[in-house]
Amino acid sequence: MTYVITTPCIGVKDGACVDVCPVDCIHPSSSDSEFEQYDQLFINPDECIDCGACEPACPVTAIFEESAVPAKDNSFIALNAKYFRK
Repeated sequence: MTYVITTPCIGVKDGACVDVCPVDCIHPSSSDSEFEQYDQLFINPDECIDCGACEPACPVTAIFEESAVPAKDNSFIALNAKYFRK
């Protein structure tokens, strides 16, 4: 199981989740050259250790455990994974 960033992050990209992630699996961070290119942040499903630190850190409640992603945001599961397959 992994965590997934969903709709509320679009246009916000607060970065609090990036700061608390112990394995640096949330991208792009504000220091990444492609930060402005994307409307939201993404969690790498292959690197996420399921610690859950990012979920309470998100000020817009955009992060969910994969099994708890709201039905309307199910497409974000694949969207997060796709970002890391580029």
